[in-house]
Amino acid sequence: MRTHPSAGIPVGGAVLAALLAVGPSSLNGQELEAVAGSAPSEGQRVVLVTGSTGGLGREVARRLASGGDHVIVHGRSVQRGSELVAEIEEQGSGSASFYSADLGSFDEVRALSRAVLRDYERLDVLVNNAGIWLEGPRQLSVDGHELHFQVNYLSGFLLTRELLPLLRRSAPARIVNVSSVAQRPIDFDDVMLEEGYSDGRAYAQSKLAQVMFTFDLATELEGSGLTVNALHPATMMDTDMVLERGARARTSVDEGTEAVLHLVNAPDLGSGGYFNQMTPAQGNAQAHDEAARVRLRALAERLTGGG
Repeated sequence: MRTHPSAGIPVGGAVLAALLAVGPSSLNGQELEAVAGSAPSEGQRVVLVTGSTGGLGREVARRLASGGDHVIVHGRSVQRGSELVAEIEEQGSGSASFYSADLGSFDEVRALSRAVLRDYERLDVLVNNAGIWLEGPRQLSVDGHELHFQVNYLSGFLLTRELLPLLRRSAPARIVNVSSVAQRPIDFDDVMLEEGYSDGRAYAQSKLAQVMFTFDLATELEGSGLTVNALHPATMMDTDMVLERGARARTSVDEGTEAVLHLVNAPDLGSGGYFNQMTPAQGNAQAHDEAARVRLRALAERLTGGG
């Protein structure tokens, strides 16, 4: 029976009760420990999927593990993360560990990246999947930023920058940014949407920011053996995020999962692409504006302290 090097928790029939007693992640610069799981075997591919305790991310994690990968599961819910790790470990094809961190806090993002850098000798794939689409009035993160922009973009930017040294050492490696066909240009005079806020506008500009980051990072990483691509996985999947808004699902999580796995596994995809499901596509025109991408990168570096 294997244990994760930092968790020290046996994976077996009584795992869940032990895991729930551990509690959520530590905050404010403290060290983050794995709540559950085991270490990867030698030669096993290691994949971090953010936002993998539910919805699309959960199914992506399941499928990767069923193919033999070690999956670093991430989310806020200790119970849901622990249950997924137990399911993966009991299945026996792959392995998993779980870390609890809230992407609405840069402190927790940094704690997550420090934990991965400490606990893993390699990272073959990073899937920036975590995202929110909230109803109601404008909300701010604990860092004071519009919440969609931080969770959907800034925290993924920071996590990626923090993990780049490990990804580079693991090359050939991949970064997959789960974006959306819903994209709206960023107003750099009001990025945090203090005027004219709508949840749809907030979501759409954060998703465009992910595509802009993808194009920008691909240029930076050219020749490194590290590729980065973005995609719209599927339209209005039957996830909790969609259904809880009272929206009608148009596609399934299975469809979105196939699209994400295509970017994770397909050979000869190149780098710096945006895909509508599995088909190469064009993002919003602002994504192809180099000056706008430079401006966005400078903003993200200033707000996150990551560069």
